Amino acid sequence: MKKYLLTSVAALGLIAAGAASAADLPSRKGPVAAPVYVPAFTWTGFYVGANAGYGWGNVNTNAAVSIGDLDGFIGGGQVGYNYQIGQFVLGAEADFQGADLDTGTNILGASVKTEYFGTVRARAGVAFDRFLVYATGGWAYGNVKTSIPLIGFSSDRTHTGGFAVGGGIEYAFTDNLIGGVEYLYVDLGEKNVTTIVGTGKVGTDFSVVRARLSYKF
Repeated sequence: MKKYLLTSVAALGLIAAGAASAADLPSRKGPVAAPVYVPAFTWTGFYVGANAGYGWGNVNTNAAVSIGDLDGFIGGGQVGYNYQIGQFVLGAEADFQGADLDTGTNILGASVKTEYFGTVRARAGVAFDRFLVYATGGWAYGNVKTSIPLIGFSSDRTHTGGFAVGGGIEYAFTDNLIGGVEYLYVDLGEKNVTTIVGTGKVGTDFSVVRARLSYKF
């Protein structure tokens, strides 16, 4: 019996010693990976892009006969810069548009067209992470082309005293690729035109809805 007790005590000692040695061995678990922090998206930066859309509006004239309304497709490009302060985004943008805004011809064969226009505008908006809602406004210019074949008159004047106001929404699909939709009201103002039947004023104002795609640097 005494011999059996001594053998049991010796066995327990060996088990305890083995456990202690195992505790001192290095762990087989790999190193704990450091957490990866993804930087928050920022709207700050320069961008360049393209746009296309549709426009419709009015011909402003003091002629006795109405020439009609104008509409058509527009397309062009934009370049700008945004700066984000907290949730607010301030910026500036310039764009140039080719246009097919045309009245067609009235009963006298007269027509008015705007074949190009551009704007230089300030922008101010609120960002919701990758969404941006903004308002915009500034200077506008463009051509107003008037044709009255009945009296052999044709005029193509560049109007530089106009304005543009509007707003839009943009979404950053990636850190560099931004898409959006924008509305602009553009008024090119009026200029005097002189024909053989007298002097009059002609101008156009129109609304534009366009889709935008920009690359942010």
